Amino acid sequence: MNIDPKNLYLDLLKQVLTGYLYIDSPYANGIPLELVAKKSWLKSLRNRILVKFLRRSRMLVIKHDHYSAKERRERRKLGVDLPFLHADTMVGLKRLDTLQTLIEDVLANGVAGDLIETGVWRGGASIFMRAVLMVNGDSDRKIWICDSFEGLPPPKSGRFPADAGDLHHTYDFLAVSQEEVVRNFDKYGLLDDRVEFVKGFFEDTLMTIPAKEFAVLRLDGDMYGSTMVALEALYPKLSAGGYVIIDDFCLSPSRQAVQDFREANGIEDAIVNIDSSGAFWHKS
Repeated sequence: MNIDPKNLYLDLLKQVLTGYLYIDSPYANGIPLELVAKKSWLKSLRNRILVKFLRRSRMLVIKHDHYSAKERRERRKLGVDLPFLHADTMVGLKRLDTLQTLIEDVLANGVAGDLIETGVWRGGASIFMRAVLMVNGDSDRKIWICDSFEGLPPPKSGRFPADAGDLHHTYDFLAVSQEEVVRNFDKYGLLDDRVEFVKGFFEDTLMTIPAKEFAVLRLDGDMYGSTMVALEALYPKLSAGGYVIIDDFCLSPSRQAVQDFREANGIEDAIVNIDSSGAFWHKS
């Protein structure tokens, strides 16, 4: 049997980053208590108090997922679950497969520019991007890791009406510190001087990133404002032949931001759906 060490490594890395190796656990798709559907305001209040109390004691409540092992595997492939316990990314296997394909395409075709992710959670997708560059022998490009490292901002509904009522900023589990993401890069042996961290909300940081060109933009901002700000700041630096990946194209605010930006800038490049969540387009 002819085994390709590069793809063997990357495939194993995908399974580790997504927590797929632990998929048979009944808590592999466990839901944090703050996201469990509440039947009354009293139960909602009880859950919030319990979450805060346990967090102070460094404890966590995860609800059993009630899926079969087969269902868990399919959900993790598509990235439609919450791999809270054992994963460093929520992206899922299919979106990581596509990310590898797109990065290797820009490498093969000599598309100029660095790679960037806006909204990184525990850093898994960015870690994988660095790994793809490494195994393909790229020695020039940087990975830019952009996040507040404090969770999502409250919605600015006056400026971005599509974000009115958005609750992402209330989900504490989305706030992962820069120190934790740095440790995650280090534990995979992928922390080096070509990994650049950019801390802060996108509207305060993305315009000032000292990169001249990008080959891949991976945007994971969930909200209209986060998506629009990232597109406005970064798309002008995207090289022809490069890719824009929208992780949250399934969410109507993010999708609307993409549609509004493309219309305002006369972009007609076809949008390709990756799975039920992510999509991308190739800049002509």
